[in-house]
Amino acid sequence: MAIQRYLQIHPMDNVLVALQDLAEGTTIVFEHKEFTLKQAVAAKHKFTIQPMKQDAEILMYGVLVGKLNVDLEAGELITTENLRHASEDFRMGDRKTAWIKPDVAAFKDKTFNGFHRSNGTVGTANYWLVIPLVFCENRNVLTLKAAFEEKLGYKVKANNYISEVEDLIGLYKSGADVNQILGQDLLANSASNEQERLFKNVDGIKFLNHEMGCGGTRMDSDALCGLLAGYITHPNVAGATVLSLGCQHAQASILKAEIEKRDPGFDRPLYIFEQQKEGTEKELMQKAIKATFAGMMQADQNERKPATLDKLCIGLECGGSDGFSGISANPALGFVSDILVALGGSVILAEFPELCGVEQELSDRCIDEPTAEKFMSLMRTYNAKAEADGSGFYMNPSPGNIRDGLITDAIKSAGAAKKGGTSPVAAVIDYPELANGPGLNLLCTPGNDVESTTAEVAAGANIVLFTTGLGTPTGNPITPVVKLSTNTKTFEKMPDIIDLNCGTIIEGTETIEQAAHRILDYVIEVASGEVKPKAVLLGQDDFIPWRRGVSL
Repeated sequence: MAIQRYLQIHPMDNVLVALQDLAEGTTIVFEHKEFTLKQAVAAKHKFTIQPMKQDAEILMYGVLVGKLNVDLEAGELITTENLRHASEDFRMGDRKTAWIKPDVAAFKDKTFNGFHRSNGTVGTANYWLVIPLVFCENRNVLTLKAAFEEKLGYKVKANNYISEVEDLIGLYKSGADVNQILGQDLLANSASNEQERLFKNVDGIKFLNHEMGCGGTRMDSDALCGLLAGYITHPNVAGATVLSLGCQHAQASILKAEIEKRDPGFDRPLYIFEQQKEGTEKELMQKAIKATFAGMMQADQNERKPATLDKLCIGLECGGSDGFSGISANPALGFVSDILVALGGSVILAEFPELCGVEQELSDRCIDEPTAEKFMSLMRTYNAKAEADGSGFYMNPSPGNIRDGLITDAIKSAGAAKKGGTSPVAAVIDYPELANGPGLNLLCTPGNDVESTTAEVAAGANIVLFTTGLGTPTGNPITPVVKLSTNTKTFEKMPDIIDLNCGTIIEGTETIEQAAHRILDYVIEVASGEVKPKAVLLGQDDFIPWRRGVSL
């Protein structure tokens, strides 16, 4: 079977996407018309299908994604020089909440083995947290990490590159010059990542550092307390040790109130220590060490037990996106999302700067007008704040996005939104609120990969599915992050950080539905602790709270 060379994503689109590199002069046959390419078009990029005048609208995914700066003929490459960002305005429209539920027969009786909490949530992992309330305590948190991590069997040893450095030290001492050092072949470190754990049912002890808690706005410190409360009450967390200085904006009383808000009657072990009350560092650290060890003893009593799939809450994320994201991995996640929603589970679609241009569709899909109004208000307020500070959603695409075909923010957003599937929007959540209901949730976060993933987990995501076209090495301390490549080339080039390949969709060897079933089967294995994603194996514990300003 011949591999398809180009694609019209939506019947209304007036550009085609190249699925493989197309040479200048290539003959294109589309809708009984024939024309030739005026320039070479690299895979993932777009070209016109008809002559178009300056200021003409370019449509992709059936929505406005830009306007032309110059006249173009049929077969011309779309570039940053000839296309500028443009998107439709949005308003309160009619509710469009009817949707065709996918066939869930293959998954309706499946379960995963998770950690059940007294509030009814189920974790896909079982971690102990050590958290600073303010950056002043970062050093003490790192000291606890040095004391605990290796002794309890949780230190990541694979790919620590110590032996490589030792080889170079030996060469240097033997008199090697710079060219010999640069030309030396280093043997890959093959140390095992598996260690003997003291606590068999505890997946790890995680130490979170940040640069907030004081010196910023009270809004930032309050949001930090909400975010940290989201992690402490998360179903993947067995308990926490919190270190506070005592005089900072982010007070322990605020944290406790945020915990109660998210989980009334919270009953997991929680130990909070204030250095200014304890006195010496030694007093603080000894108490924290004893409490943490005792808490982990309690955490180890919990064992994995079967849970139905409606207990899954999947965070949907994309980073290092490319021109294939919106036609392979993202719609595959959208199909996964629809399956999970149909089963009674929940999904979280975030990154509001990457929903620019699809506001009308998403607001119309909100279950009621107040929910739609909240979404539209958050989008307008966020973009206005960005523009007031000299930016705007139109500046969201990165150089890598643009190089690989995402010329405008609206093009990027139209593809990114596909991760959310087609189900109604059940709730709109502002950062750092909790997604505590089933269905599709829209969470206001930046497009920044780590800030957004950090927020999705605080909102309750116990699995994160992360699509990438260019390859993004990131993870989360407490929630498994599964990486999915949008194309086979990246998957084969970066197998150390990517778990699944969705390039099969581009190649025509797998349908979106088949890929979705494969992804969800993998999710069940990860949720049961049977498979560890690459981000977990590599210890990619990225954690960045969002300062509520402009971060696109």
